[in-house]
Amino acid sequence: MSEVLIIDGYNLLFNWPELIALKEKSSFAHARDKLIAELINYQAYWGGKVILVFDALHVPGGMERKEKIGGVEVIYSQEGETADAVIERLVKNLGEQGQVYVATSDAAEQRMILGGGALRLPVAELKDYIEKARREIDEKGQRDTGKNLLDDFLGGETREILEKWRRS
Repeated sequence: MSEVLIIDGYNLLFNWPELIALKEKSSFAHARDKLIAELINYQAYWGGKVILVFDALHVPGGMERKEKIGGVEVIYSQEGETADAVIERLVKNLGEQGQVYVATSDAAEQRMILGGGALRLPVAELKDYIEKARREIDEKGQRDTGKNLLDDFLGGETREILEKWRRS
């Protein structure tokens, strides 16, 4: 059974102080890109599939657009369609394939997804999971520094030959 995490992108972005500050300091696009980068790392850590949905409700002429960025599926809704509507459609379509989680703080949306068989995940809780994963990844990276990974896979004879070459 596979696991899928569907995220209301702007809902998470607007509930993450670091991303709000980035949006105000730099640009909305930069904050979105930072969120996507965080989710790429989280997906690799978590092991499930991550789908990030952004609302393009007020984008004139906007067509629904999907793209894969670093393994994360990013969906922009079409003009006149909310991210909630896209999420509800995804829950209905993906529910038979495995466990679906939806990260949103929208109470009405949480009730809808529960009715569709998905599990809700408040965005504040997801943010905490992502930050915990980031810390664990950083700690693991620090523990692994200094390792010669190639050396770990070399046989004794090959290691001796390479050491002789290095010294000559």
